[in-house]
Amino acid sequence: MTVPAERVRQRPALPGRVLPLLLVVTLLAPVAFLFVQQRRLTDDDRGLAVRERMGVEYLRALGPVTLALIDAQSAAVAGRTASGEALNLAVEDAASVDTRVGDQLRAHDRWTGLRAKLEALPDRTLTDPEAAFVAYGEVTDLLLALHRKVREGSGLMRDPKSDSFFLQDAVSDELPEALVAAGRLADLATLAARRPAAERIRTVSELAALRVAALGPATELVTNLRAAVDSTESTKLGANVLTPLDNYQRAVERLAALSAPTGRAGTEGAPGAGGPADLTTARDNAQSAARQLQPVILDELDVLLRERIDRLDRERWLAGAAAGAAVLLVAALGAALLAAYRRAGWRAVGEHRADADAGASPGGTGWQPPGEPRGPAPLGTLAPAEPRTLQPAGQGRATDAERWEPFDAAR
Repeated sequence: MTVPAERVRQRPALPGRVLPLLLVVTLLAPVAFLFVQQRRLTDDDRGLAVRERMGVEYLRALGPVTLALIDAQSAAVAGRTASGEALNLAVEDAASVDTRVGDQLRAHDRWTGLRAKLEALPDRTLTDPEAAFVAYGEVTDLLLALHRKVREGSGLMRDPKSDSFFLQDAVSDELPEALVAAGRLADLATLAARRPAAERIRTVSELAALRVAALGPATELVTNLRAAVDSTESTKLGANVLTPLDNYQRAVERLAALSAPTGRAGTEGAPGAGGPADLTTARDNAQSAARQLQPVILDELDVLLRERIDRLDRERWLAGAAAGAAVLLVAALGAALLAAYRRAGWRAVGEHRADADAGASPGGTGWQPPGEPRGPAPLGTLAPAEPRTLQPAGQGRATDAERWEPFDAAR
């Protein structure tokens, strides 16, 4: 009897089982790389925007200090007694802001030096206007240096957007310089009327330099603000900025007209026909327009930065959600593959057991797998014995002659 060979179940090879899982895990690598890169870039942009908002807060506190210091300088040069309450209040407010964000903007040391100079200023009732002009000039130079330090430390000078870049350049660089130079121009015109004729040449050269220093930043300020309005996507920037900008531009044009040299004999290079009083009035008008313009610029800049931070937060959330969805999909795919492998294993075991049961049942081959115990069949599995046919009486066993047939004898 021929015994059939055992059917060998073909199991997937190890590489065939591991390769799909390896591909699933490999899908996570580019997803993780893209997520990390996007998160890093987003964090850098968001960190820059947050520091820029700190810079806007610091510049907002320095604005009243600048205006109060210019007023105090004008009063000292004119010999008037000015109250230092406005300047002291502005200094206290700026000190509180410096305490919060000065170290992060690396501007605390500059503020400490400026505050020491402010406290060491001569008395407002100083009788020597020339000494007061020089003393206040040193302090205003430190104030402008602090503006530049805040602009650099906060990253405002590296702002990547055109509209916010033009706004920060106008409010942190050009507007303070224009205000300080305009104040010096008006104060020097007041001093020029008191100087002797021997110093006329020096006075004329100083007035010309201050006129350029005042009108240059003011012109660039107007240009930058108009460029910001033209390049922005905001619908409110133009409406909020253009009106105070027009007022400031008219005040600066009036200041430029009054500070232009007259060219008359004996007064060549002196201020315009209006005289120092008119020049001071024009300076006050320009300063008043700047007082209205500065908070508007800072507000619009802060709005743009806040919207940028909100947009970056949404991008971070979307990137995280996309990465999470990708991880869930890959995990689901891996779970499906594992379930398929388990079902295949269970199916192979079931078929193996079915073949074993078929070999032990009636009509089977009678083959049992190696290693399985052999023995009598269980009760109830034996086939019933066939009945024997009884021979008639008298018939016994066949004799030897009967059992030998002729064919056998022939052999």
